[in-house]
Amino acid sequence: MLQSHLFTKTRKTPPKDEVSKNAQLLIRAGFIDKLHAGVYSYLPLGLAVLKRIEQVIREELNAVGAQELLMPALQPKEPWVATGRWDALDVLYKVRDSSGKEYALGPTHEEVIVPLVRQFLSSYEDLPFSAYQFQTKFRMELRSKSGILRGREFLMKDQYSFHRDEQDLDTYYEQMQGVYRKIFERVGIGGQTFLTFASGGSFSKYSHEFQTLTDSGEDTIYLCRACRLAVNDEIWPEVGYCPECQKTTLEKKKAIEVGNIFKLGTKYTEPFAVTYKDRAGEDQLVVMGCFGIGLGRVMGAVAEIFSDDAGLVWPAAIAPYDVHLVGLFARADEAVVKRALGVYEQLERAGIRVLSDDRQDVQAGEKLADADLLGIPVRLVVSSKTGERVEWKERTAKKMELLSVQEIIGRFLVTK
Repeated sequence: MLQSHLFTKTRKTPPKDEVSKNAQLLIRAGFIDKLHAGVYSYLPLGLAVLKRIEQVIREELNAVGAQELLMPALQPKEPWVATGRWDALDVLYKVRDSSGKEYALGPTHEEVIVPLVRQFLSSYEDLPFSAYQFQTKFRMELRSKSGILRGREFLMKDQYSFHRDEQDLDTYYEQMQGVYRKIFERVGIGGQTFLTFASGGSFSKYSHEFQTLTDSGEDTIYLCRACRLAVNDEIWPEVGYCPECQKTTLEKKKAIEVGNIFKLGTKYTEPFAVTYKDRAGEDQLVVMGCFGIGLGRVMGAVAEIFSDDAGLVWPAAIAPYDVHLVGLFARADEAVVKRALGVYEQLERAGIRVLSDDRQDVQAGEKLADADLLGIPVRLVVSSKTGERVEWKERTAKKMELLSVQEIIGRFLVTK
């Protein structure tokens, strides 16, 4: 991608109406734009990050046999009445069309997927299975002051599993804990993210969250580093110790919830009479689990954690590009301009994703500052001083190296 073709631009100062670090940095760098409180546009660079997070999640879920689908965000009133949530859920956006028919803008999709699944279930041989989607959610959040960490419209991976009995759900629930750990490890926040006991739903005493440590977090957790477990502040008075080792003197930390998992039991299958016939031919209610990851929350958490005074610092797995190629030249430096274009084309042919700063009306200092702000893992510089080589610098490193294009390609081949 040639940077001169990007319609977005960086900003020298953060927006005055944003208090969260993630929003300030992401807006300054041209990754997102605020439409109004809790609602953001993902610009080309931001969408690239979001899509890479999405692909990591997709790969890990497909690896354990989950099936991807896409369900409507505009949902009829009737299933919400059936579950009792039409009047009980205070974050629900409700709309009415010109005929008087009422709908919900989906904050979640149990009311859609459960009646959907009922059409295809008959025997115990149809179970277990799991389905997931990446879909826009709508929630009437009144505390929309945390950038993309808490939005009124946001992209979420929501996943629903269907089982014959509680024992099968328990097995899958444990498996999904491991899957989530892999996902958070791959996107770069595994070391800072902890399985956290939270208040449970209708089926179990506890649910679980995945909380990522950061001083700017909205949640408070009590952390046991030895067991890599935590307890949410909301249930701490009830628990009061590490669920694994029973230690009571835990660290009190601020954190961001990036994912959650629930055992739903028959809470949603019972209202819709979703049953299967067991081996004896008897009807049994299907048991469910639910597993969510907020993609914007993951992106926002990374921006909060991996950033410095100069800007963003993206982990390689979710960075919008692999390298930021910066050409330092004046309009008259035709040889350097040609050299930079040649390097760009060579790297692209090698399968390396490149953002090339080919802007001819921007000074060198501004280009280098923009590179730091955008936070792509590797900066490459071509100038009259680098000759036939290219200056290599990793985003957080102070050391620079002069490498040939083939040496640069070789480094990426090793990592891939």
